[in-house]
Amino acid sequence: MVERRQIVERWSRGDASVLVTLVRTEGSSYRRVGARLLAGLDGYAGTISGGCLESEVTKRAVWMVRDGAVMERYSTMFDDTADVPYGLGCGGTLDLLLEPARTTEFTALMRGLEASLAGVRATVLTWLPEGGRRLRRAVVSANGEIVFRSDGLGVDEIEAALERDSPEVFAERIVPPQRLVVVGAGDDARPVVSMASLLGWSVVVVDGRPQLARSERFPEAERVLVASAAESTRLSLGTDDAVVLMTHSYEQDREWLAAVLPLAPRYFGVLGARHRSSLLVGEAAAMTGLTVAACCERIYAPVGLDLGGDGPAAIALAVIAEAQACCMGRLPSSRRLSAEDVAEQMERGGASRYLQAQCAL
Repeated sequence: MVERRQIVERWSRGDASVLVTLVRTEGSSYRRVGARLLAGLDGYAGTISGGCLESEVTKRAVWMVRDGAVMERYSTMFDDTADVPYGLGCGGTLDLLLEPARTTEFTALMRGLEASLAGVRATVLTWLPEGGRRLRRAVVSANGEIVFRSDGLGVDEIEAALERDSPEVFAERIVPPQRLVVVGAGDDARPVVSMASLLGWSVVVVDGRPQLARSERFPEAERVLVASAAESTRLSLGTDDAVVLMTHSYEQDREWLAAVLPLAPRYFGVLGARHRSSLLVGEAAAMTGLTVAACCERIYAPVGLDLGGDGPAAIALAVIAEAQACCMGRLPSSRRLSAEDVAEQMERGGASRYLQAQCAL
């Protein structure tokens, strides 16, 4: 997502000559299909490999698209005798689409990428320039409206491409950046925001304490709000969002936990010791009407992967690593609570004793 932002920024300031898109791979590849590079007069934004091909491709890109969009194949096999040039030892082949800027198709795609950064979803269908065909493109909104289609491209062709895969059509879903809501604006929230920003995520920070929830403390965040759990609707939280709860206040965490649990965000991490989180879950379950087991299934507590280390930066790395893995469907084993953990802590005295202990400190 960082690269998408960089590409859109370069395009918006008018420095764009050739867009390169990775559309197919065979064997090993450093980047996934859909990776892009936008070349301009002042360098380029984005990458299509691990740094092996960028220089070669950008050096020849303008010349290669002098007559329109083209497909180029590059090998990353280390083989001096291969028919496909530029063997670089990575172990695969890459099919790249190179298209000139300032065509209607290019502009339609860039507008779709720009809109995605503001939360708009779309499907982009690109008929690849192979076998004597020219590049054609369609952009379809999330509700099925055809936002753009190349001249001569019929609605029936677009509908057919949406329904089934075709080797001549590169289909991709353009989705918004991952949104992360950080509840709590203490000092340890700052590296969490910074690391999420490095991934290109859209970050919102919220806290009920105005002395902490200040935009100058979180320059990488898109929004910094002063709000309590009672005002959680201002966040418009959804099932695609990631949330990290870290107010360091038992009462505030409990209210926010009860407010967010019913919304079932994609990732919901709760900072704090295991026994503290168990007590929070026990109370939140009673407040929401959810079972303890259901609450445990919806949160990650203690928050973060067990990476080791100490201090705000190490904790932030563990939190963002777990959130990234969860949102990408790649989560390894975690330390999350079970219903049995919660029952054990509640039987030992419950939240009332924990609160009394905290007040005595």
